[in-house]
Amino acid sequence: MQDLSFITDWIHNTLRSFLPGWATVTVECLFIGVGLLLVYALLALFYIYYERKICAAFQCRLGPNRVGPWGLLQSFADMFKMLIKELISLNHVDKFLFALAPYLVIIASMMAFAVLPWGNGLQVVDFNIGIFFLIAVSSIGVLGILLAGWSSNNKFTLIGSLRSGAQMVSYEISIGLTVVTMVCLSGTMSVGGIVQEQSDLWFIFKGHVPALIAFVVYMIAGTAETNRGPFDLPEAESELTAGYHTEYSGMHFGFFYLAEYLNLFIVSGVASLLFLGGWMPLHIPGWEAFNHIMDYIPSVVWFIGKAVFLSFIIIWFKWTFPRLRIDQLLSLEWKYLMPISLVNLVLMVLIITFGWHF
Repeated sequence: MQDLSFITDWIHNTLRSFLPGWATVTVECLFIGVGLLLVYALLALFYIYYERKICAAFQCRLGPNRVGPWGLLQSFADMFKMLIKELISLNHVDKFLFALAPYLVIIASMMAFAVLPWGNGLQVVDFNIGIFFLIAVSSIGVLGILLAGWSSNNKFTLIGSLRSGAQMVSYEISIGLTVVTMVCLSGTMSVGGIVQEQSDLWFIFKGHVPALIAFVVYMIAGTAETNRGPFDLPEAESELTAGYHTEYSGMHFGFFYLAEYLNLFIVSGVASLLFLGGWMPLHIPGWEAFNHIMDYIPSVVWFIGKAVFLSFIIIWFKWTFPRLRIDQLLSLEWKYLMPISLVNLVLMVLIITFGWHF
């Protein structure tokens, strides 16, 4: 498979030829920041359109079909509308925390987004505790949600934020346990190292039954972590108007909206990294001709294709199952998913110890 790091090497060498070292690093950081923001925004627009079309198909209707061919420009029209909306100043709110909350949510989402391995040689940062860093920074988002609910001085936003805090903190336990299970199988916490360990066979096949159990638990917990149906109690429209972001308008509301869709992509991207090889093609030991053909597909296509497919499954959850009650939601985590994850972690350790994996 082609190593795309030659692109970054060419950019670095070109800048280094006429700039000093410190200026080269500064310009490269600017390029990376602008690139991440562009990809972040475009992916959010794609996911908005993607979910609208999927839910329309489930409900036997057309979905967006007026603005642009097949409604492709509808998301862009919504984006421009959001950008020109007024930021309404409210009385009786904690103005500093009220303004800070959406930035915490979007920064947490951006930092997790930056760790994802997009392709062979296309990764912003990779170090020996990369997967730990990803879990840590993604946990910051719950602080923004709690601050948004409390600082709005509204009972509906407060209830929505407390629901979200309880939900996200609870389901992070199962996500953490499933990640630890797959880290045990890979033997490294480096994001790049986890991908390289799946060069011969993806972990969902290599790890036997514990990998399959971890995948199912991760998909359920990841859906709850992103506050999506049937786990969307924090922003239940019929009860709380819009939950923790009821009082937000304009681009501040847009930040919450963007973060929700990009968290969907991040959860799907981490699932593809841990279970489906990230950007690694499907390789089957002994099938050299098949493996050679798979290597012709660009690594970026593999990663984005896997993430979009897993996102489809999460969207399918939302438009299939009814919303859970708060007691059912927390019981599912504490009584079922967390014990299953703990037993599954022990089972994976036994399989690795006795060498029963492929």
